[in-house]
Amino acid sequence: MKITTAILFLIAIFSTAAQNNIEIAKSAVKIEMLFPGGKSKALILSYDDGAKQDRKLVELMNKYQLIGTFHLNSNKLGSNNYFDYLNKDEIKDLYKGHEVSVHSANHPNLPDISKVDVIYEILEDRKELERLVGYPVRGMAYPFGNTNDAVIEAIEGLGIEYARTVADTYNFEIPVDFLRWHPTIHQFGKAYWEPNQPEKDKKELELFYKTINNFLQTKELAVIDIWGHSWEMGTDQKKWEETEKFFKILANNQEIYYTKQIDFVDYVNAFRNLKFSVNKDNVTNTSALTIYIKINSKIFTIPSGATISLVF
Repeated sequence: MKITTAILFLIAIFSTAAQNNIEIAKSAVKIEMLFPGGKSKALILSYDDGAKQDRKLVELMNKYQLIGTFHLNSNKLGSNNYFDYLNKDEIKDLYKGHEVSVHSANHPNLPDISKVDVIYEILEDRKELERLVGYPVRGMAYPFGNTNDAVIEAIEGLGIEYARTVADTYNFEIPVDFLRWHPTIHQFGKAYWEPNQPEKDKKELELFYKTINNFLQTKELAVIDIWGHSWEMGTDQKKWEETEKFFKILANNQEIYYTKQIDFVDYVNAFRNLKFSVNKDNVTNTSALTIYIKINSKIFTIPSGATISLVF
């Protein structure tokens, strides 16, 4: 790893300060976010469309105590247009413990339609999904992963607090703008996207598992968002075995915060809204969540509604 000139400069400053007993202002100290429980990693599993294969996918997630976020098209539920969709009357029970999220009512390419129609697609889907599950639905995935500034302007104010694309980043960074949320990687990378391409499939699977391994090995704060569609597995036992394989790799890890996408957003926003004194001597948590932070390798727990002193 390269050490930049700026880093060397900072090291020199802190070394000189220590030698001369010069106090470094606390306001210059870095405050790092940790996930609930003081964990350093977060996993999001994000699946689109609501095909009947979600039944098997949810069963596998539950087997390994994983949590999924499922983006659904409410007007397609109960139909067999392109593939068989789930029925409306099974949505609440099937996704219990998981998150149901907007994917538009009819799955149009949002940049191609009018602002009025974008608003209709989002609000109608949100309203019907809320009727089905009985709680506020506050997130979405863009149909086909496509969006632009006009679409984002249209959905602002509709109660949507995050929106995911399909532009894989292959990194583990927390999104700066949750309405432009680019995931880490598609399930299996781009393996199986083209028929009869065994060498390409092999390379993509190697990249997929390398990305997961990098996530598990990193010492930095990291979130991995793996997305896909259950209908991609269809009735192919090999693909279902591959799904169970990577579920097993990611399951039961004490360093990982297993989360719904909206819970992740709520937590990050609560951290970003912490109120610190100028010298970082104390902090107030105005949210309903317990927040964990790290300062100089020391972990602090900040309960909901509490003000605590920071000694580091």
